[in-house]
Amino acid sequence: MALWVSLLHWDGQSNPFSTQADFVGLDNYRALLAHDGLDRTLFATSLRNNLYYVLLTVPLQTLLALGLALIVNQRLLRARGALRTAFFFPSVTSSIAVSTIFLFLFQGSGAVNTALSWIGVKGPNWFNDPRGVLSLLLGGLGIVDTGHPSGALADHSFMGLSWFEWLSGPSVAMCTIILLAVWTTSGTFMLIFLAALQDVPRELEEAAAIEGVSRFQMLRYVTLPALRPVLFLVLTLGLIATWQVFDQVYVMSQGAPGNTTLTPAFLSYSTAFDDADFGQGAAIAFVLLVLILTMTALQRFLLRERAARPRRNR
Repeated sequence: MALWVSLLHWDGQSNPFSTQADFVGLDNYRALLAHDGLDRTLFATSLRNNLYYVLLTVPLQTLLALGLALIVNQRLLRARGALRTAFFFPSVTSSIAVSTIFLFLFQGSGAVNTALSWIGVKGPNWFNDPRGVLSLLLGGLGIVDTGHPSGALADHSFMGLSWFEWLSGPSVAMCTIILLAVWTTSGTFMLIFLAALQDVPRELEEAAAIEGVSRFQMLRYVTLPALRPVLFLVLTLGLIATWQVFDQVYVMSQGAPGNTTLTPAFLSYSTAFDDADFGQGAAIAFVLLVLILTMTALQRFLLRERAARPRRNR
């Protein structure tokens, strides 16, 4: 039904299978992907924001979860149960509650800026700062004039956004949401990694220890190869969840400031329920679905088992 709605101009007040709903074919998809206008610009902006969210959140939460799992998997570590509970606790806390707490922590006069002031750093107004962190870095180094970008960065565009806008990085506000996501999801993935670590045959570790390998070599050549299927699972779950981020954006920013925290999931919701354009809202959801399936297939290809090539006898 949602796929059918994506082909309609429908306000949600009538039967979508009746003649009261206008059939527009692929016009909703063309407005998002092909036609110049506000619809495509907003959709491109949401894709840019979400892309940076995915590129930062997925690696950070995976590395943090693996590191925490390696820590609590140490057999000689004391209070392992208490540490597991502490690391997992943010994952079982309501995301709405955590988002609300982060709003208080990162406000202009909040605890984070207060702590930064102790070391002589003036913190930004986190949730009201639309500047991209990469553009701030390049501007601070004098490489790019962030106020008036020139050259190819300003002269070329894609889907209604200039190259400078695509490459400016996540906004300061989006970085705060990324920090929240990493903190709240790492505990769940830690448990998945921990279960897999406990299934690694001890004979492999003992044989490697006899060979005199270092801890880094043990991790690289013994532990990580054994964790490949679980690593694919964690990355896949993280990829899907980050492309569908909604609740934190809804509570903390609703796309502000300057649409720099707008995501496709929130744009789909606001287009359908706020603007009463359920056809385009459904179209955004299906474009997002295709994007997630493509990313998952690419990830599966990159993490596939590669058979060793047979050596030729000379």
